[in-house]
Amino acid sequence: MYDNNDARIARIEYGRFTAIRPRTAGSNARRGVHGKEIGVPITRVTTTDGATGIGFGAIPRERAENFLSTRLSTVFMESGLVNDPFQRIEYPLYDLAGIRAGKPVYALAAAAVGATPPVGPLRVRVYDTSLYFDDLHLDDNSQAAALIAGQAREGFDGGHRAFKIKVGRGNRYMELQKGTARDIAIIRAVRNAVGAKCEIMIDANNGFNLNLTKEVLRATADCRLYWIEEPFHEDAEMDGDLKRWLRDQNMETRIADGEGDASPHLLHWAREGIIDVIQYDVFGYGFGAWLRLGRELDALQVGSACHHYGAFCGNYVTGHLAAAIKNFQFVEWDQATAPGLDAPGYVIEEGMLTIPEQPGFGWCLDEAAFAQAIASDGYDVRE
Repeated sequence: MYDNNDARIARIEYGRFTAIRPRTAGSNARRGVHGKEIGVPITRVTTTDGATGIGFGAIPRERAENFLSTRLSTVFMESGLVNDPFQRIEYPLYDLAGIRAGKPVYALAAAAVGATPPVGPLRVRVYDTSLYFDDLHLDDNSQAAALIAGQAREGFDGGHRAFKIKVGRGNRYMELQKGTARDIAIIRAVRNAVGAKCEIMIDANNGFNLNLTKEVLRATADCRLYWIEEPFHEDAEMDGDLKRWLRDQNMETRIADGEGDASPHLLHWAREGIIDVIQYDVFGYGFGAWLRLGRELDALQVGSACHHYGAFCGNYVTGHLAAAIKNFQFVEWDQATAPGLDAPGYVIEEGMLTIPEQPGFGWCLDEAAFAQAIASDGYDVRE
């Protein structure tokens, strides 16, 4: 991913942007209201020959100072992946590598694992992840279902053809059976709103138990759910029971897990055929780590679906992995805008995200806004 000359890191800048969702994101089965604002830490790396890369990430000022004068041949491995000491700012470094090479990161990602880079813009499946518990103020299930179904329809009108619904209202915010009945009503209403051809997933954020999971899946069997995510905290016995039950019921619903404080045994369970989709966070786990993991999951015929909710940049960087991972499932899309930071060319149409051929990740940075972010609570260190 780098051109192995004598270029060094000459400057590192850090500032924090704020992205704004089009509407406030409500609660899920575990956490309260997620809000409308998203903090976006941005680092820019500049080399001695004037090339720059920007992206999600932050390191302490002292560590940034220690990285100054480091040669790119030290930053990157021969494979093109970022070496371990620089993982916290790997996203601006991959952006830098793409800009220096004049190629999108997805082309470099494919080459790094020996895959054939796509010709032209990359197109990846995407899903709307915005369907939270925005209905808790309503007493009537039909009104609640109509509200969330209306939000799904807004996503449909915006180009989405896959939707993830938060469930588990009975875990914390409603009486158990009433909350479960509402979950079921909302799933059915969303299916009716978006039509038979769209994919629907549900995410319980560990708010179900095994029997409750089966109850919800049984009641929505005709909705043909694509996956159930984090039904309960990872447990080989319970997940294995659920997998056998799904087979007995002739349901094709997948079991997805791994976005949060994931069990270290998840990959072992995936190898055993218990877990169908792995969802490690794209920033917490890492881009380079996902490139390596995705190839292993491909060999197991296990799906890769990187989590990134509440990070903004994940909308734009996650899909680049699809060029290197055959069983990449979807980009999770948490709609927001960040004044001063944009990625033009990323377009959602008919359930597909088009990723442009621009070098790097295709970021467009407003210099005045970044300067203000640096002055507010960031830093600017140079050789």
